[in-house]
This record gives sequence, structure tokens and C-alpha cells, in this order.
Amino acid sequence: MIWAFHRLGVSGPAQSYFVTQFKGGLLAQLSICCTKAFIVLLPSPSSYSSLDRLFPVLVKVAAAALNPVDSKRRMGKFKATDSPLPTVPGYDMAGVVVKVGSQVKNLKEGDEVYGHISEKVLEGPKQFGSLAEYTAVEEKLVALKPKSIDFAQAAGLPLAIETAHEGLERAGFSAGKSILVLGGAGGVGSLVIQLAKQVYGASKVAATASTPKLELLKSLGADVAIDYTKDSFDDMPDKYDVVFDAVGQGEKAVKVVKEGGSVVVLTGAVTPPGFRFVVTSDGSVLAKLNPYLESGKVKPVVDPKGPFPFSQVVEAFSYLETGRAAGKVVISPVP
Repeated sequence: MIWAFHRLGVSGPAQSYFVTQFKGGLLAQLSICCTKAFIVLLPSPSSYSSLDRLFPVLVKVAAAALNPVDSKRRMGKFKATDSPLPTVPGYDMAGVVVKVGSQVKNLKEGDEVYGHISEKVLEGPKQFGSLAEYTAVEEKLVALKPKSIDFAQAAGLPLAIETAHEGLERAGFSAGKSILVLGGAGGVGSLVIQLAKQVYGASKVAATASTPKLELLKSLGADVAIDYTKDSFDDMPDKYDVVFDAVGQGEKAVKVVKEGGSVVVLTGAVTPPGFRFVVTSDGSVLAKLNPYLESGKVKPVVDPKGPFPFSQVVEAFSYLETGRAAGKVVISPVP
């Protein structure tokens, strides 16, 4: 029996640790966070055969990313549809395949992959998430990692880029249309700008951010960068075919959409013609977008304060919850 203690950090009186135990082919983690303790069993390579049918791809995690949904899940906001306790958090990851099941067709040991490991974010997310040494996942939810980006960059992409893509698809976005992105410097918003411009052929991309992030918007391809600390987008004369609201300003967003247009709402109140959706994880979407990542036309944006080491997961969550991150909050390396 081997015990390894991984301290995650201290926040006030609350101490956070991962205690890893290897016994009988299983990797058990005891997480003590905010004075609450949980014991979690995770698959190790030697025990993988028992999981072959359920989750046929076992990945050694190299990097993982945090999303707002991780914070909401941690706060218990999805208890009705969540997996049973205890849980290991995390949806996004990038790593190396170490085992494949008998039904796996397109992946092999040694492949570098990335993906969002729960098919539905809110409906029964996996009990054993990506903030661990290993995670097990269905083949259809992952794709080969683009060779031109590293594990940390790849880990920050899946949920955000799939959300951006699905939102644009549901809004009927296409070449020649215009779009306003509210929260253009965030994890999703930064990718909406790029997909709209580089993949869909937008005629005009406008986006909002705070003063220090305006240059980032322009570097991502925004034609118009709006400083929300100085200007109110709904007071401007421009109208857009699609408004992609990633920050919860739905009531204002509907004022600047063209007649017959769409408003994609990720958070906050929904006002017609706004709509909300729950993203579906799909490795084929990642594979479809890989050429744009390989060529550099679409670039991952990792917040400059990161990547955070695994020992600072608690600090990374705290930073995510400030709402000030530019791009994605990434954990790397994962031991």
C-alpha cells in the first residue's frame, strides 16, 4: 500500500489536500477541502479492464482546465442531475492514451488527445473528472490533439470551443453575417470571435471587454472592440445578425439584434429572441476544427496568470470565480 500526499493549498482556515492511495489496482483519492472530506476511487491502468465497456479510453492527464460550470457544480447548484458523491471535478483535459478497450477503432496507446469528458455538462456528469492523474472517457468525446499546440493550450479548448461552435450553429450563423460577442475576452467569447471570423466568414465581428483587454480582442480578429467600462453597446446605432451573450446581459442584447436575428445566451435571464442551450460534448467537432488550430487561424487563449500547477487548484478556482480571466484557466502539469 502506497500513500502519496498532494497539498492543494490553504485558503483561510480551510486546507485542501489530495491523498492518493494505490491498492489492488485502484487509485483512491481523499480530498479534504473547505473542512469536508471525500474519498474517491479512480481507475489506474492495472485495473482498467473492468471499465472497458463503460469508458473504453483511459488517458494519463497532462493538463486540465476549469470552467464556470466547475465552480457552480462545486457549489452544489446541479445536485438534482449530478453524479453521486464523492466526485472528482473537471470536464476538460488533454493527455496521453495509456489503455484502449476492445471496441475502440481510431485511437491507440500513446496517442495525444484532448476532449470534454462528459457528453452532457449538467445531465449526469462523470463522477471521476479530469482533475486527476487518469481519467476514463468514451472514444466519441475526444480527438487527437493538434500537434501545433501544447497540452495546456489543448486542455483549455474543448468545452469552450464546443460551446462557441454549437451556439453559432444553433443561431444559424453563416458567411456574410455580423455578430456582437459580449465578453469577448473570456474562454468562450475569445473562441466565438475566432470561429465567426475564420471558420464562418463573418462580415463584421464586434466584441466587448474591459480596457486592458481591447488589444486582445483585436488580435483575435474583432473588427470593433468596445470598452464596456466607457461605452454601452446598446446605446450604439449598430445592429447585428447574431448577439452571443457570454456574460448575462440578455435584456440589453435583444436591443441590438436585427429583426429575424438570434441572441445566444449562456448565463442570466433569457429574453426573446434569445435562447439558451446545454452543450453536447462531441469529439467530431474538435476533429473538424483541428485544421484551423493546426494552421494557427484559431488560437487557444490561456490566461497569462497560468497555467496553475496542480498544487494550486484551490487558487485557480478562486481566480476563475473573480470573472477576470482572459481566456481559460488551466491546470498544468497534472502529476
